Amino acid sequence: INDLSKINPMYQFSLKGFNLVFNKAMEHAQWDKDVRTRVRTLTEAITHSVFLYTSQGLFERDKLTFLSHTAFQILLSQGLIDPQEFEFLLHFPVQTTNFSAVSFLSPQSWGAIKTISAMEEFGGLDKDVENSANRWKKIVESSCPENEKLPLDWKDKSPLQKLIILRALRPDRLTYAVKKFVGESMGNKYAESTRLEFEKLFEDSTPSTSMFFILSPGMDPLRDVEKLGLKLGFSIDRGTLHNVSLGKGQEEVAERVLRNASKQGHWVILQNVHLVVRWLPSLDALLETAAVDGHPSYRVFITAEPAQNPKQHVIPRGMLENAIKITNEPPSGLNPSLHTALNNFNQDTLDMCSREQEFNSMLFFLCFFHACITERRKFGSQGWNHNYPFSTGDLTISAHILYNYLEGNSKVPWEDLRYLFGEIMYGGHITDVWDRRLCKTYLQEFINPIMFEAELFLCPGFLAPPFLDYAGYHVYVDENLPPENPVLYGLHPNAELECLTATSENMFRSLWELQHQDSFSRDEAAESTDEKMMAIIEDILEKLPEEYNVSEMMGKTTERSPYVLVCFQECERMNLLVAEIKKSLSELDAGLKGELTISSSMERLQSALFNDFVPDSWTRLAYPSTKTLAHWLNDLMSSCHELDSWTQDFVLPAVVWLSGLFNPQSFLTAVLQSIARKNQWPLDKMTLTVDVTKKMKEDFGHPPREGAYIHGLFMEGARWDIESGIISEAFLGELTPAMPVLYVRAVPAEEQELRSTFECPVYRTKQRGSTYVWAFHLRTKEPPPHWVVAGVALLLSV
Repeated sequence: INDLSKINPMYQFSLKGFNLVFNKAMEHAQWDKDVRTRVRTLTEAITHSVFLYTSQGLFERDKLTFLSHTAFQILLSQGLIDPQEFEFLLHFPVQTTNFSAVSFLSPQSWGAIKTISAMEEFGGLDKDVENSANRWKKIVESSCPENEKLPLDWKDKSPLQKLIILRALRPDRLTYAVKKFVGESMGNKYAESTRLEFEKLFEDSTPSTSMFFILSPGMDPLRDVEKLGLKLGFSIDRGTLHNVSLGKGQEEVAERVLRNASKQGHWVILQNVHLVVRWLPSLDALLETAAVDGHPSYRVFITAEPAQNPKQHVIPRGMLENAIKITNEPPSGLNPSLHTALNNFNQDTLDMCSREQEFNSMLFFLCFFHACITERRKFGSQGWNHNYPFSTGDLTISAHILYNYLEGNSKVPWEDLRYLFGEIMYGGHITDVWDRRLCKTYLQEFINPIMFEAELFLCPGFLAPPFLDYAGYHVYVDENLPPENPVLYGLHPNAELECLTATSENMFRSLWELQHQDSFSRDEAAESTDEKMMAIIEDILEKLPEEYNVSEMMGKTTERSPYVLVCFQECERMNLLVAEIKKSLSELDAGLKGELTISSSMERLQSALFNDFVPDSWTRLAYPSTKTLAHWLNDLMSSCHELDSWTQDFVLPAVVWLSGLFNPQSFLTAVLQSIARKNQWPLDKMTLTVDVTKKMKEDFGHPPREGAYIHGLFMEGARWDIESGIISEAFLGELTPAMPVLYVRAVPAEEQELRSTFECPVYRTKQRGSTYVWAFHLRTKEPPPHWVVAGVALLLSV
């Protein structure tokens, strides 16, 4: 439980709170004369009570992490799972490969199968997958592969070994598989999501144990407090419930209310304590002193938003440890989100406009738009490049604007409304140009005259409702909105696989950080931590290339073309990175040998190497990457190999590996500059144009006469149809198909062919956002808005 603060600093638990739950569970546990049965009953009662007590204060995304962490620790302590296999499942150090021996597995999955096959317990797995392809294909293509029996003798493997195989075959189903694993090993009551009633939780509160609500957007946890208060005789009307919304100047009011309430036995609600950062230590002390001689009925209820990241966390540890923490998240999905949006209005709202039919229809469209863009966030960077705080305030104010503009104009001002909603109300939050394009595209689809002229589908399978009353809209949504699916948002079904895979990866990364040190210390026969670290350091130092002698290179050629300058810059950047890697590793090596004092930067480096993360000091000198350290080092070696061949004669490589460059923008700019100089065209009137070839890298022997061939790009959200030469719908399960070689050249801006093209952004990683590189116009038969809402982009690294 103590480890949970590493996941989120809001998750602070005290020994005092644990003891209360522990003793209460013992009191309520079933009595038995047999000592063994009694011990077993007590252990089970305590485990389940502590699990419920802890999980009620966790966000949904972290509950499975805590549950599986608990289950794995119990199984390890009982010797029921192998520590080496468990460590492999979490760490999953798979080799990289560019091909797959079977059509139904991606190169990443095949690389994982090959790595697993090298372990003694899994010997021959790769051969069996090849030889019994149809049986394994059935598992891979199953909607619930975790419930399928593995083929051949693999069905007799232990549950943990099945998890390892499933992580290679279907990483998107790992959260379901782990939940099933926990249910089988600890009991289904742990795997089922259960929430304790607020009244039940209140029983554990005391004058010194407050109730702390960790806020989520769109939820009001205080309704439960007010409802229970009325039942027990505490309300604002009676003067026994005091609600203080904290902000500037409210600190003194809160102090006065707390002191009076503790004497008179009243309830106090302190809202948004995260807004009064400087006063929090005083509040922490006041809560403690007020409870010392406080009235038995005195209670405090606190609300606060969690920080965006651990560095911004402000709530004192003592306040969190001494409180019963409760999270209250809204249900996920378009259906509940649309109902929540509609709940901000009522029949009176629909009746207030003189142009009733237009207002009602457009208000419903506005609610659908709000639900769509807020729920889209769950798809990560494929949904939005950045996470924006769209709120119900945006919706209600937009509704007022809609009312005012309909009342004040004889015709519906479509352009004005789209601008106000897309650029000011919702667009006011948006900082990214591609996210702004997405928001405007949605509004173009939803807020336009077609809605009154013909049948309009708001999403596949959901026809815009006819003119209805308020209750009728709620009924219409329940009866007609299709089941939750990425397609409802315009995304490909692969977006859900991507989302689930990312969730699984994050869960295993958290588990690895929580317990890998314990795994090492538990295995006494293993090498010491220092010896393992020295082996890692030695391995990396052996692989590192020599630094480039840039001044000597400059003497070898007098040419200073844009391409040659890019080559020099890349060599200089590589030198800086290699020098930092060598320096930091040598210092850590000396520290481990006792020759230097271990510093905080050395500790951070050691932790990163253990966790297979790229250390921050290296990332700062490299480029954005989401890869593990092993894969990142492989890319580094490949980049050096590319630079070695480029610096031989400074002739542009036949095909440039764009992903391997520190600064791909500088190379693409060099393409513009070289063609502009050659043709004596003004650079500011030039633009890049891209032709997607039908060939791969191996098919090219020399560079083009002008421009460049580039490779190493992947498409997310769609695929490139090589035969037709257009963007097409992706195949299910193929998340980021590789692009063929692209021919990049520069043309005067007015000559660029933009008809039937989609402006596709290029990013360095799946995180998108700040890793933006360029935008390429790619041919399409579908209208461009189709690919905009599908979140289609090109990536340099997957």
